[in-house]
Order: sequence, then structure tokens, then C-alpha cells
Amino acid sequence: MKRYAQTIAAALLAMASCAALAGPGGIEGVEKQPVNVSAIAMFLVFVAATLGITKWAAGKTKSTADFYTAGGGITGFQNGLAIAGDYMSAATLLGLTSMVYFKGFDGFIYAVCFFIGWPIILFLIAERLRNLGRFTFADIASYRLDQNRIRTFAAIGSLTVVCFYLIVQMVGAGQLIQLLFGLEYNMAVVAVGILMMIYVTFGGMTATTWVQIIKACLLLGGGITLMLLTLSQFGFSLETLFGKAIQSHKAGGKIMLPGSLMADPISAFSLTLGLVFGTAGLPHIMMRFFTVPNAKEARKSVFYATGFIGLFFLVTIILGAGAITIVGTNPTFYEGGNVAGKLIGGGNMPVMHLARAVGGDIFLGFLSAVAFATILAVVSGLALAGASAISHDLYARVIKKGKASTADELRVTRIASVFLGITAIGLGIAFKDQNVLFLVALAFGVASSVNFPVLILSMYWKGLTTRGALWGGLAGLVSSVGLVVLSPAVWVKVLGNAKPIFPYDHPAIISMTLAFFITWLMSVTDKSARAANEAAAFDEQYIRAQTGLGAAGAHDH
Repeated sequence: MKRYAQTIAAALLAMASCAALAGPGGIEGVEKQPVNVSAIAMFLVFVAATLGITKWAAGKTKSTADFYTAGGGITGFQNGLAIAGDYMSAATLLGLTSMVYFKGFDGFIYAVCFFIGWPIILFLIAERLRNLGRFTFADIASYRLDQNRIRTFAAIGSLTVVCFYLIVQMVGAGQLIQLLFGLEYNMAVVAVGILMMIYVTFGGMTATTWVQIIKACLLLGGGITLMLLTLSQFGFSLETLFGKAIQSHKAGGKIMLPGSLMADPISAFSLTLGLVFGTAGLPHIMMRFFTVPNAKEARKSVFYATGFIGLFFLVTIILGAGAITIVGTNPTFYEGGNVAGKLIGGGNMPVMHLARAVGGDIFLGFLSAVAFATILAVVSGLALAGASAISHDLYARVIKKGKASTADELRVTRIASVFLGITAIGLGIAFKDQNVLFLVALAFGVASSVNFPVLILSMYWKGLTTRGALWGGLAGLVSSVGLVVLSPAVWVKVLGNAKPIFPYDHPAIISMTLAFFITWLMSVTDKSARAANEAAAFDEQYIRAQTGLGAAGAHDH
């Protein structure tokens, strides 16, 4: 197995080296930048280091617990960094700074929406999740309900979110690396997919965790360094920074006020619901709470992750404001040398231009390599969550009824990891010319409308039944996907219709409400003997959720 990993790794490194020498090319609508040798060199150093970690982790992975949860041996601080690494994507660095650059205060509101889901996870979910579960979200959802049906549905919900998120990350990888490194789109997608398969297939959660920790440290370190370099241009005065940003921006003082994002309160509220509760329903985030030894460390994980993520969001806001003055007034960064024209590389590039302006090409190369490393860490976490849903929930628990051997389950997990990697590469290439931003709304919409209602009600509501969970989850799944298809993001921008059938891009205000209502209605009207037994089992579940007794595994019927 290790020999295969080394062979694949060597092939990938050779492929990446050849890509560095590749000639010009590109995809329609994306301007390819010159080959960035420093960025590629730094990225190859990162790849070599993480492949070494994967080899080390493969030697430590002997059981399903080692593979799925790193044997529960990750500390709260380490897991907090890893969670931050999972959550802080390249879109965070590029997207939020770009929003502040163009929209001002609206970019800050968007950052807050992403952030405020973490206290909910800390106070409502983390401890019970760790005490009740073992490997996946489905362990908790099916704790006292029908194992086969609930596990199957929970696995479908998890895989839906994982696939939508993977498409976004793979398309983003191709376009980002084409812009920053000067590599071909397809080459970037294949490289990310192969590396993801190596990390997950051979190293499991141990390798994925340390990749995420390293990436989080690089991203935080790079972002803070860029912030300090930016602030040095303004005498380390925030007042001077924002004052000059107001003077430089074409909107003037309006950038310090809520704008278009808050113009429609229903849309803003729906966006907030999706981001806040969708965060608590992301399978790759929930899976991280099983890597720590106890509930106390789970709470520490969220505490540290909240601090790291909050710090990074504050950094991106300062970077966006700094880019308004330093990049927005410099014709070097605009096509044709006209600041009234189009920004070179598109709307997501201000922070990279800022890095070049204050840190030179070497720092730009470093930040570009960190951006690619960010994508690798996120897709590895997603792939592991998807593979565990297939192997642990569907194969080991539903098909084999809990009688699968450790070797068989690990074999299925590795096959599933390779399958997900190949699927991700194929989808990334297939969607390369598409606007996939709507998939972000779709992923969070499904997570908030399918995973979160079943998860929170299974832990806190005695009256939840199998029938209620299935019907409510199905209502959330159909409505969240259906409303996104009918929204302006898809119905108008992708399908080319004149007017949307559903007027909002974010469906959570309807789909999440509907999921909770249908779950409640179908549960309270269920008078079967099984429903009574499920309600009676809640007391045992509550004791275990509070005390941690039985935390080694979920209760199986």
C-alpha cells in the first residue's frame, strides 16, 4: 500500500513539475497569469511535507477508529486548529476580501453570517455530539431510531452536501490555480484530486488532520503578516486606513453603511439562517468532534476554532479595506492601466494584488501556495466525510448489519475515497465553464434543512420518531434543492429564463422551516408501538449525552 502511495506521489510531483513548464493556455473567461515559479516551488514543498505526514499516518492507521477519528487522540487545541483549517477556505481569503473591496460594510456582514454559527455548535452540539457518536453524524441521528432507514437517509444527506461542496472546491481550484500559478485548469483539478485521494486513502483522519493544521497555521500566518505589512502603509492606524479607503472608493462614505445585502430583509434573513445552521450541519465539520478523547476536549475544540476563525475574518476585513486604497488606486493592477477598467484576474484577486504590492513576488508566491494548500485541506476533509458515510453507515451498518470486519470496512472506505476523488475530478472538469456559486447556497441549504433539524431534534426532543425524521428530512432535501433550482442564481443566470419562480437565492427561510414543521407533524401523529419505544429510549440517550457514558459507540437496535 505504501509503495503504491509513493508511486502515485512521485507521478504527481513529476506531473506538477512538468506543468510548471507548460505552455500558455486557459479556459474561456479566465485570464491566465504568467507561470509563478516561486508559488509552484513553495507548493511543492508543502506537498512533499504533507506526503511525508501521510506516510507516517499510514503506519499508525490500524483500525476503523484510527482511520475515521485518528484514534480519538487529537487534543482540543489541535482539533480547533484543524476545524479552522476545514472551515477557512480559499473562498474565505479571496471572497471576503473581494466583497469588502467592492461592497465595504456588506462584506463584514457576510463574514459575521459565516461566524455566528460557532457559538451554537459550542453550546448546543459539541458535547452531546462527542458523547453520543462514534464516527459520523448518522451515529447520533439513528441512536434511538430505526438504524437502517435513518442511517441510509443521513448518509444520503451527507453525501449530497459533500458532492455539492466538492464541485465548488474543484472548480475553484482549477480557476484559482490557473489565475495564480499559470497552470492549466484541468491539470490543477487532476492534481488536487490525486493528492486528496492519497491523503484520505492512505493516511485517513490522522493525515487529514495534520494537513488541516499546517494549512491553518500557514493561512493565519500569511494573512496576519499581510495585514501587518498593509497596516504599515498607514502608520498602523485603523482610522487612517479606513479614512483613506473612504476617500479612494467610488462609493465614498457609503462603504461604511449597510447596502445592497440588507436591501431585502427576507433574503438577508434566509442567508443568515442557511449559514448559521448550515455550519452546524456540515458533515466534515461534525466528524471532527469524534477525533478528541472526550466532551471537554470537544468544547475546547470549538472554543479555539471560534477564536482562530474570528481572528481570520477580522484580518480579511482589514485586507479588503487596505486593498481599496493600495490596489484600487494603482493602474498597474487594472487591464489597460486604467483604474476605471477591469481588475486583472477578475473580481476575486484584490488580496493577491495587495500581497504583491506590499510584499513583492515572493510573498505573492507564498500566499498563492497557501491558497492551493487551503483547497487541498478542505477537499480532503470532505472526501473523508463522504467515504465514511459510504463505508461506515451504508456498508458496515446497513448492508452488513454491524458484522463487517475492520479490514473489510477499511477496504470499502479506501475504495470510496478513490471513487469520490475520481468523481470530484470529473465534476470539476465538467463544470469548469459554469458559475457554481449557487452550489454554495445549495450545500448550506441542504445542511441546514436536512442534517441540522434531524441532528438537533434527535438530541433534544423526546417526541422525535423515525417517521418524523424521514419525512421532515425528505421535505427539507426536496425543498432546498428545488428552491435553489427555481431561484435567480439557477433559473435566470444558469438556465437563461427571464424571471425566477422563487425570488431568493437562499432557500433556508422556507426549506428549514418546512423541515422542522413536517418533522414535528409526522412525529406527533405517529402512534405506533415503535414510536413509543423510541420516546422511551430518549431517557437513556439523555443520560449518555450528559455524562458521556457509552460514548464509545452509538446504541444499535
